[in-house]
Amino acid sequence: MKLYGPDKSMLMEIQSISEHPEGLLIEGKIMGAMPMKAVLRPSELRGGRKLIGMRLAWHILRMLFQRDRSKS
Repeated sequence: MKLYGPDKSMLMEIQSISEHPEGLLIEGKIMGAMPMKAVLRPSELRGGRKLIGMRLAWHILRMLFQRDRSKS
């Protein structure tokens, strides 16, 4: 999975998400070069839930079935 900035430059590439004793271990590269490991703890995941309202949750579900828009 890749995350892009508004200027369409790649910010982060997530290579794996796995179980960790403290939550989820996310491994990837930042800016295509710098390796990164991060742990997402349950309390932070619950805190993130506050950022997603019903409208945004519906949009996320629809995104799963959409094709990417033009890359130009």
